[in-house]
Amino acid sequence: MEINFVRKKSFSVIGKLRSSNDGVNFIKDAWQDLDFHFQEVKNLAKLDENGKIVGIWGAMSSKDQTFNIWENNYSEGLYLAGIETEEDAIAPPGFTKWQIPEFDYVCVKVVNNYSEVFRYIIGEYLPKQHLTLAGAIQEFYNPNENMQLYLLFPIR
Repeated sequence: MEINFVRKKSFSVIGKLRSSNDGVNFIKDAWQDLDFHFQEVKNLAKLDENGKIVGIWGAMSSKDQTFNIWENNYSEGLYLAGIETEEDAIAPPGFTKWQIPEFDYVCVKVVNNYSEVFRYIIGEYLPKQHLTLAGAIQEFYNPNENMQLYLLFPIR
């Protein structure tokens, strides 16, 4: 399992927001909504030096939008399927903008099993390293790696 430590400065994501209160398919629904309306925000995407989108995010937060850990065994919270944008970008009607705070992260490439990676990092890796989860976990889909998924676990 590929595990790295990264510090990510505060960053902005604009996308489609859903809550675990919206039903079992809330994450899937957020992505479908973003896909359907992607052209409305594509021009807001932050680009790298080659003109490619910097990042697609499955951003998560506690229900109070303070970016704390999801409640009820990591099953209840808010989910924003979106694109990384410049800080001054304005969300169009029907979209939500989050400013995700700076964190140090344990960053893990998800090769096969999302749940297995999640359980290992939370249940074994962080405790063995004497690290504590400091906030909601973030999903990063890297456009430069054919949308490879990484999980970012904020730590302290």
